[in-house]
Amino acid sequence: MLSLYVHIPFCRKRCPYCDFYLVSGTGLLEAFFLALEKETAAKADHFKGQSIGAIHFGGGTPSLAPARFLGRWLEQVSSLASFEDGIEIALEANPEDAAALRELRQAGITRLSLGVQSFFAPKLRALGREHSPLDGADAVRAAAGLFESLSVDLICGVPGEDLPAWQSDLDTAISLAPHHISVYMLSVEPKTILHRDVQSGRVSVPGDALQADCYRYAQEVLPAAGFAQYEISNFALPAHQSRYNLASWEREPYIGFGPSAHSFMRSPSGEVRMANTPSLSDYLLRPESAEGFCEVLGERERFIEEVFLTLRINRGLDVGFLRKAHKLGHRLSEAVAQFKAKGWMREEGGKLYLTDEGFLFADLMAEEFIP
Repeated sequence: MLSLYVHIPFCRKRCPYCDFYLVSGTGLLEAFFLALEKETAAKADHFKGQSIGAIHFGGGTPSLAPARFLGRWLEQVSSLASFEDGIEIALEANPEDAAALRELRQAGITRLSLGVQSFFAPKLRALGREHSPLDGADAVRAAAGLFESLSVDLICGVPGEDLPAWQSDLDTAISLAPHHISVYMLSVEPKTILHRDVQSGRVSVPGDALQADCYRYAQEVLPAAGFAQYEISNFALPAHQSRYNLASWEREPYIGFGPSAHSFMRSPSGEVRMANTPSLSDYLLRPESAEGFCEVLGERERFIEEVFLTLRINRGLDVGFLRKAHKLGHRLSEAVAQFKAKGWMREEGGKLYLTDEGFLFADLMAEEFIP
């Protein structure tokens, strides 16, 4: 399945925990979409005549974009390629933009991912969010009857948070009946405002133990409410998994548009990863040649991706595949035995699967499998 990703880098302001590429303010939105159309025309040979299964608008805050701009770009793409039946056209939105939801649906958006993050006022303040708990709940209700799929994002491990606050967040989200819930553990990324505040001692974040307790609670209550865990951070009702995300994790090809957007494609020379320039000003000047990075993946890079991504979606990591890469087979056997003993992993049919507890340590285990 071929997917398209569009990075819309505009936000009202930068949240203290965010390390994505973005610009504050919306003054250049129209110029951005004109550049996007030029980039799309320049990349048309990569997807012209093909069938597209998913399109994802990420950011930034894509819901700041006028629906007419989004609709115009979707029309451009549909004139160059065909859309699969049941195509997923997803957009990330903030609760503050709830008034635009109907127009977004009319423009062709089928799946909405709402960045609620919390229904608890102190947590929202700590995260630098501008909406209130009521705004978040109202936005979920407003979106529920409009979109074919509705996802709610929540963050745990926020400064000042305790387990009851997180339990209340999850219980509220479930009661609002979305189709999908994403659970993210707050990460203190370098060069963010949060990182600076933690380093200076102005802010303290909960330890790993609280994050683990929050995560385990999600793994307990979400399946009980019908949400199956299909990736480390994602839980969905049947038939409501993110098609775009799943395709990316399964290493299906996707083409990225906009500043800092990434692409993954297969060519006669091999598997290729590309990234656009991480500068809006450069992008606006030269959208037809936006790519700033290109790498043909070697055997080791492909192996590493396969290990990390297969564990993320828990599709079963083939033991034979691992052994081929390990000249010292005893080291691999020792690692697998250790992870089984800890209750993080089980083996079935020659494949390794994470347990619920193992999802907490997926990256650690993946690193041990890299020779």
